[in-house]
Amino acid sequence: MKETDSFIVEGLELSRPFQISRLGHFGINVADPKASLDFYERLLGLEISDTIDFSARIPESIRAIVGPTVGYFTRHGTDHHSFVLFPEKAVHAANPHYQNFKQLTLNQITWQVNSLEQVVNGFNWFDQQRIKILRSGRDLPGSNWHFYPTDPVGHINELYYGIEQIGWDGLSKPKSMHTVTYHKPPELPHLSEFAEVNKVLEAGDLLHTGWRRHSSFPEIYDVGGTLLARPFKITKVGPIHIFVSDFLAAKNFYVNTLGLSISEESTYLDEPCLFLRANTEHHSIAIFSNTLQEKLKLPKLSSTLSIGFKVGSYKQLLSAYHFFKSAGKNIIHLPHELALGMGHHFYVVDPDGFCVQIYFEMEQLGWDGLPKPQNLRRSFPVSPDLWPATIPINSDTFNGEVFLGPLN
Repeated sequence: MKETDSFIVEGLELSRPFQISRLGHFGINVADPKASLDFYERLLGLEISDTIDFSARIPESIRAIVGPTVGYFTRHGTDHHSFVLFPEKAVHAANPHYQNFKQLTLNQITWQVNSLEQVVNGFNWFDQQRIKILRSGRDLPGSNWHFYPTDPVGHINELYYGIEQIGWDGLSKPKSMHTVTYHKPPELPHLSEFAEVNKVLEAGDLLHTGWRRHSSFPEIYDVGGTLLARPFKITKVGPIHIFVSDFLAAKNFYVNTLGLSISEESTYLDEPCLFLRANTEHHSIAIFSNTLQEKLKLPKLSSTLSIGFKVGSYKQLLSAYHFFKSAGKNIIHLPHELALGMGHHFYVVDPDGFCVQIYFEMEQLGWDGLPKPQNLRRSFPVSPDLWPATIPINSDTFNGEVFLGPLN
């Protein structure tokens, strides 16, 4: 991209025809998504919003040997999905992209922009930059307009607008609305969501036949005055921490192409570490060299270091730790240098070996874009067994993205 490039985006002069506003959702490829639900639904508390069957996309000659083909869309709030679990072998068989990137276990890193126009113009701009785009248009379930570019080391990113919202009735859109899909960006302007739903009503289709949350876990824990099925509530997803084989190329893509802002650059064990943000949070994604992966003696089977989930308070974080510990889950400790800008947190390992980072506090950056000085950051033991029952509040403890709606 040239320094002189300039685009008018809804009255603002930008260096690209879109502006990422947040990390919207992400997902992982696992051996058996149904088995993984015991961890992500029963223990972590995510709700299933829809399913997807990849069998029709798999060559018939190998369909019988790929194992599970059904994946799950899950959510923590009103977005149709904030985290997805897809069957690894089926996804790899259906998508040739994975053949050259065996270590990719994230199935997508998804960034929200704020208008359909930004998706359409962003797609055209990526195409002009000759950046590989795997597909584009609009998928259901989810209803979000999108396109999927890849970073230089293979990670599949998604830029999207307009994801389906699930309200008080807990219902996703009915299957009858899944027949209208797009395989390329639409002509602008496009019908509103309201007009699309009216078409379904005029056709006589029923709106109450979509997937509805079906949690049957007993609600026995008092979480801020509300009875929930576990002693905490996930209120945000992210950050994502990844290893890359070409650090400089990845940095160029996420900074100069996607337009994420650098919050902090550091080194650990003489290896570069890069923390990037999409909004005011210290980082939405952190990038590390895969040579650091070797030095940390972490398995080389995955390019994913960790995936993050935020809970609503420090009290909930302590409760989550004891909850996972009493469930017999493996809790590991990683150096704080790999999670700059974050308050107390811990890592619990899921059935496929993913490190799931649970936290409650992320440093917020203001108009000057500067991270907090080291002497003002919290210092705490890596083991939650040594954490105190209470801690003082920071000036930005409750700042940043807010969870909307009731806790459940």
